[in-house]
Amino acid sequence: MNFVAPANRLSLSTKCRLLASNDALRFQRLSRQTPAKTAPEIARESKPCYEPRPRSRVGWPVKLIIQIPCLNERETLPETIADLPRQLAGVDEIEVLIIDDGSTDGTAERAAELGVHHVVRFPQNRGLARAFTAGIDAAVKLGADVIVNTDADNQYRGSDIALLLEPILSGRAELVIGDRQTDQIAHFSPIKKVLQRWGSGIVRQLSATSVSDSPSGFRAISRKAALGLFVHNRFTYTLETVIQAGRAGIAVENVKIRTNNKTRESRLFRNIPDYLKKAGGVMFRAYAMYRPVQVFLRIALVLFTVGALTWARFLYFFLSRGTASGHVQSLIVGTGALALSFIVALVAMLAELLAANRRLLEDLLVRVRSIESRTGDAASRQVHDVWTTGHAAWKPGVALPVRDAVESTGAAPALPGL
Repeated sequence: MNFVAPANRLSLSTKCRLLASNDALRFQRLSRQTPAKTAPEIARESKPCYEPRPRSRVGWPVKLIIQIPCLNERETLPETIADLPRQLAGVDEIEVLIIDDGSTDGTAERAAELGVHHVVRFPQNRGLARAFTAGIDAAVKLGADVIVNTDADNQYRGSDIALLLEPILSGRAELVIGDRQTDQIAHFSPIKKVLQRWGSGIVRQLSATSVSDSPSGFRAISRKAALGLFVHNRFTYTLETVIQAGRAGIAVENVKIRTNNKTRESRLFRNIPDYLKKAGGVMFRAYAMYRPVQVFLRIALVLFTVGALTWARFLYFFLSRGTASGHVQSLIVGTGALALSFIVALVAMLAELLAANRRLLEDLLVRVRSIESRTGDAASRQVHDVWTTGHAAWKPGVALPVRDAVESTGAAPALPGL
């Protein structure tokens, strides 16, 4: 006699196996309930917090989140916030997200007083790249369809955000970078202009894109592209994301923008040599991460060429003079170079295997990000580590200037638990 356990004593894994085997009748007999629902039925009944919004559907609401990484920007932030547009063509809702990267001057509290909608705050400085990544992650969870990144020092003009959005809203691009036209910036020295042009040219080669101003932080990112962007260095996100986007097949486009007058010196680097050292390392690591075979095989080819030439020199003297006296060094160097070339070629193969594993992990992280952004209740969205100030989103016809909103609502409350 076969004994059948009651449904309340079945383990979760057993129930899942029964459902997966499509043995609905058996499951119904065990549980004495209605037949198990199929995956499509469960998906239709679920209520995700964010629904993917196809660009081709006319009239579908678009939510824009403008993120601003900050480090001790209490003095410059009011001008930056005031310059942001309150409504844009093709956008139904605008919110502002501040990422406070360990400021000590009350930047986060000042931002809340100015009417920003969300604040992410680090207890200590983690670097611009980490702040950018945290902002992207929070914006995706908050349901952004498009994310615009700008600087807190009011370097970029808020009116140019519309130029960044147009290629994304029209479906031509997923990542749009503002071209500052550095040759025309008055406070840039001639050396800096040359280095900017030269550096952007290198990034174009490494990324296989046509980006004119790769160090520009003024950029718009579609939701799909934001889900797949990962930054692995602490220095800057600008260069690595361009290389990653180009090598990942993300559609990248440039738009010409204007800049405001300089308000302060850069806090990202001390001087030009310091920037070159840090940026060079970022570019090499990013390219090696996404094109490891090309990097290591080129190194192997150089070593093989050196080894072959030194061996040829040794053989020439040996065969022409009949003795190897005085040329053993060429034999040693050549043999060492050839051995190293084969070792580096093997490293290239291992690097490609690791790169394939990294691509699988990134694909998994994209899916995890997408799932996380769909959880919760849309009416009362609460995102972990993001403080929502309670200010109303900017919408066409109802948005007020920040100064009027602050006067009508009063000062923002203190940041809870930050």
